[in-house]
Amino acid sequence: MWLAGAFALALVTAGCQGRAGGESAASSTAARAGAPDTIELDEGMMANIHIQEVREQRSHRVLTATGKVQFNEDRTARVLAPLAGQVLGLQLRVGDSVQKDQVLFSIKSREVAALITDYRESQRDQDLAEKTHAMTKDLFEHQAASRISLQQAEGDLAKARAHVARAEESLRVLGLDLNEVQRTGGLQSLVPVMAPLSGAVMERTVTNGQFVQADSNALLTVADLSTVWVLVDVFERDIHLVHPGQKVQVTAAAWPDRRFTATVERISDKVDPESRTLKVRLLVSNPGFLLKPEMFITASVELSETTAGIIIPAAALLTEDGKSYLFVALAGRRFERRMVSAAPGGEGHYSVTSGLRTGDRIVNDGALLLNYRRIQEQD
Repeated sequence: MWLAGAFALALVTAGCQGRAGGESAASSTAARAGAPDTIELDEGMMANIHIQEVREQRSHRVLTATGKVQFNEDRTARVLAPLAGQVLGLQLRVGDSVQKDQVLFSIKSREVAALITDYRESQRDQDLAEKTHAMTKDLFEHQAASRISLQQAEGDLAKARAHVARAEESLRVLGLDLNEVQRTGGLQSLVPVMAPLSGAVMERTVTNGQFVQADSNALLTVADLSTVWVLVDVFERDIHLVHPGQKVQVTAAAWPDRRFTATVERISDKVDPESRTLKVRLLVSNPGFLLKPEMFITASVELSETTAGIIIPAAALLTEDGKSYLFVALAGRRFERRMVSAAPGGEGHYSVTSGLRTGDRIVNDGALLLNYRRIQEQD
């Protein structure tokens, strides 16, 4: 009986020790799991960190919307082949800059040769008609030709001049220099294709020496990226807050610290039945051509009404995998990396909607240093 009781007591004691050991291991694992979000700096590094205590304050309400960058179609040209033929002299590559009226390439075409031949023949016919008219008029004035003969000569001259005018216009439309055609006799038969605007080559679907058809397939796309369009989705409940000509601040995921000036240019007349949004087109100034087509952006419109909230400087916020973080100062030299929800709240500021409380102390300058230290600790 005594041995049985001792054995039972030993089992209970071992079980308690096992549970305690398990709890200790779990605590250690949890501590290690939470370690990357808590950073402790050396005393010397603290001089590079600036901390501020956040307070709730009133600010103008900001309407935000997301969208994508697109080409400004008013400043985009798709270069087509004016006629069928062989592409010659094409040396441009995607990304190359071009100037308005710069020759992009030339097209050698039999059709051009035929037009030049027709032009030269019409000139000869006009010369003959002018000589015939002058001679007939002189004869008529000396009563050696009838009025009908004179009228016939005048009609033939008018037709010849009209034919020359049509032939000249056909060559001008193709961009040919009539003086050059007359000087060379049209032996080259090359049609220059010129840039309709200044910009950069965004697409190229043709190679030098290739034969092309005069159809709707663009050979080159030239775009002026000094301004771009941004199409954003605005909920129908908020569309009354947006109007053409309104100033908008645009931020891009690729340039989180930059603000681009935009203007509301057009509001769609159709509501998407699934998302209940309307497309709003913004015209955005694009200095340095930083905004590229298909980039994701956030547009912010500052409204006249004000709301209370926590406002933080943009430098305090870090973005990673589409989520926003900042660093909150703890006791001593320790800092916690905390995820928050924030929206642009005006020039250089964000409005925090969750993740912060009044009185929290955040790092408003030096967040990048802390994040770098955090990554080092993880490695």
